[in-house]
Amino acid sequence: MSKQEGKYNIKAVTTLLGIQAGTLRAWERRYKMIAPKRNESGHRLYTEEHISTLKWLIDKVNKGFTISQAVNLLENSLAPLHHNTEIGTRVEEADLSVELMDKLLQSLLNFDENQANERLNKAFSLYTVDKVVIEMLGELLVKIDDQIGEGNITAPQKQFAFSFLRSRIGMILHTLPGIGLLPKVVAVCGPEESYELGLLTFTVFLRIMGFEVIYIGACLVDDDFEIVLEKVKPRFLFLSCDSDGNAKKTLDLVETLSSKYKQLQIGLYGKAFSKTMNAQYDKHLLGQSKQQWEKWLKEKLGH
Repeated sequence: MSKQEGKYNIKAVTTLLGIQAGTLRAWERRYKMIAPKRNESGHRLYTEEHISTLKWLIDKVNKGFTISQAVNLLENSLAPLHHNTEIGTRVEEADLSVELMDKLLQSLLNFDENQANERLNKAFSLYTVDKVVIEMLGELLVKIDDQIGEGNITAPQKQFAFSFLRSRIGMILHTLPGIGLLPKVVAVCGPEESYELGLLTFTVFLRIMGFEVIYIGACLVDDDFEIVLEKVKPRFLFLSCDSDGNAKKTLDLVETLSSKYKQLQIGLYGKAFSKTMNAQYDKHLLGQSKQQWEKWLKEKLGH
């Protein structure tokens, strides 16, 4: 929370930033990206830091991001924000990372593999593997998914982009040292699930954290899961599912495996699990952000 003194009321903020008061209140309530204090009369008072944060978010929304994407970028790339000078520096860094990913997407949509490799290599030269794969490419996948939903990306463009990213992220995963300081885990797509880019990204996170990761990917049938578990004997099993049509099959598998392997911790990853589900599966939900993944793992490891 900001230590600066609040001096702008909500009317001043909406006038200054050109945002509706109702929109601002909704953002605060839903995303909690700022927490203005209230005066004795109960009115919100905003600091200079709040103003800078809101300006940055509004700029991202005006550039085509959804507010949820902008807030996620803020949380992953900018927090904590303490001083305006620091905000300026971090905003410039965030803008550069966004620009790099926008250019990478354009290369992929143009089927230009050499240029795509150059732009991704530049990202790795400027940022850590953690930031590029988990944050920057994570945001890129969200943007691709949104554009597919809007009909702005053709099937061949989608196939080329996913093939390129699968290859590069997979290469990164297998070149990271397998330190194995933490328990052994298996990462695999759920039954009949073929999309694996999100799971690959999550698996890179696990490898960086120090887990001994056995990445299986897609195309396992029900009986194969038990063969893998019997052979590997992992502490954790992570199942990924993005397709709503495959969600029930994956949840059924969770029930089957949980009843047979009592000590196995099962985590669920993917868009299919972001919607409302039976509360009995809540303990398995990993969430969609790095912070949520870390929290889930700490709870399961007893830290």
